[in-house]
Amino acid sequence: MACKRLEESASFKALLSAHKDRQELDLKALLKDRGRCDRLILNYKGVTVDLSRQLIDCDTLEMLLALADEMNVANKIEMLFDGGMLNETEGKSVLHTALRAPREPPLIVNGVDITADVHGVLDRIMSFSHAVRSGTVVASDGKPFTSLLCVGIGGSFLGTAFAAQAFMASGVARAAAAGRKIRFLANIDPAAFRAATDDLDANRTMVLVISKTFTTAETMKNAVVARKWLKENITEPSKFGDHMCAVSTNLRLTKEFGVEDSHVFGFWEWVGGRFSMSSAVGILPLAIHFGFDLAKEFLFGAHMMDEHFRNTPLKENMPVLMALCSFYNSTILDLNCVAVLPYSEDLSLFPRYVQQLSMESNGKSVRMNGEALPYNAGEVFFGESGTNGQHSFYQLLHQGRVIPSEFIGYIRNDNEDMVENGVTYHEELMANFFAQPDALAYGRTKEFLQANECPEGVVSHKVCSGNRPSTVVVFDEATPYTIGSLVALYEHRISVQGFLWGINSFDQMGVELGKVLATDIRKLFQAKHCDWPAAQKEGQISYSTTRLLERFSASH
Repeated sequence: MACKRLEESASFKALLSAHKDRQELDLKALLKDRGRCDRLILNYKGVTVDLSRQLIDCDTLEMLLALADEMNVANKIEMLFDGGMLNETEGKSVLHTALRAPREPPLIVNGVDITADVHGVLDRIMSFSHAVRSGTVVASDGKPFTSLLCVGIGGSFLGTAFAAQAFMASGVARAAAAGRKIRFLANIDPAAFRAATDDLDANRTMVLVISKTFTTAETMKNAVVARKWLKENITEPSKFGDHMCAVSTNLRLTKEFGVEDSHVFGFWEWVGGRFSMSSAVGILPLAIHFGFDLAKEFLFGAHMMDEHFRNTPLKENMPVLMALCSFYNSTILDLNCVAVLPYSEDLSLFPRYVQQLSMESNGKSVRMNGEALPYNAGEVFFGESGTNGQHSFYQLLHQGRVIPSEFIGYIRNDNEDMVENGVTYHEELMANFFAQPDALAYGRTKEFLQANECPEGVVSHKVCSGNRPSTVVVFDEATPYTIGSLVALYEHRISVQGFLWGINSFDQMGVELGKVLATDIRKLFQAKHCDWPAAQKEGQISYSTTRLLERFSASH
């Protein structure tokens, strides 16, 4: 019988005991063990995950795998594919894997053919995106659309914005998007709207509003502004609806807003926002901008990683082993930050995407049953593309507090490459990529510095302790397929960490509190001339906030 509480697990107790009783493992020694390294370097269909620089030996790995068995990870993985109730707090299945599954075999959940529903929407996206790109669906002036403005926030924005940029590493994708523009509008700061529309011609722009309920406050405010922009700038203002489409389940509100039903694409309650990139949320804009075939290639890449995740034994399973190593770092070694470091400018939005995916999923402090956790769950994710990060925060990675790092790169990159001194720009980039993980692992000793005649006064300042864990993820090439694989790899890794901690990785109830308080303050703004001290007395807002609000209101 699987343990429901992590701290009751025999394997968890063994991990804690082993960590307490033995000296810290030494990566220099661990990396000499070729058998261990071979076991921790995994390959699958064009992707390599190298975990050999993690602070685990073979005994630790066996204890972690035993823990996964005790925490029933394999069964929960299966529930991700068959419609099991993994989101218990909201009473929902979790089925984002179904969004990229093939038409056959069908997946029936509670009498509903999930696969048929998914492919029904995909078929509509294929037809609509082709019509937009071919000029069959046209703007109000009868001419083709060449720009797409995507209005959404959170899971309706971050993943798709990342993917749209990441696709540009592929020459095929760049050619498919030639002559077209895609922009994203998320923040309600007016500067965001200005930046998103600055170089767009409203006559050539389609506006896509993404909101499941069509009530998301920030999204709808931006949608209203975008609609106003269309009306004021297109040659046929009365036909602004020709420029509108939506991803939503609320056909009543989309119609009231001016979007034709034929331009609305739905998704389902079992699709969480941060896991929605494989739904119409991501596939519709990607298909319009790059063509449906490349969007479909993204789905196929995600599906192939799904197949690996579902069918591969845990000891050889990429997402599972990544999750076990991250769990060990954060829960056993108390290393609670993760640096995500893509060595591709086209992947520069990936750290922000993973930040939301992980921190919104696993930023929890109670079990499924509501009991407080006796340990911390979740990690702080941050990052920057290489080599920019090397001149920003790598100093801390090498000589400050220990932060596990994750390096992501491509073997081949078909961006136009230049040669300098016999080395291409991509080779120069990847020289840094391959050097950094070993630099973190091996460090630089006092003895080495002294032997190389380093001035004694700065020796201690140049010492790097090393023994800093990292993971390396390498794809053979940059394609929409590999982007899909990368997304699914991290989705599953983060879900497995949640399984180990015993939390619900598929709700986000903490997000609601700030929205409620913002609603209260918004009402006070609407009232004008508000008695802020009285509002504070009623317990709506703090005294400190009233002081700030008085100053804010005095100038509005």
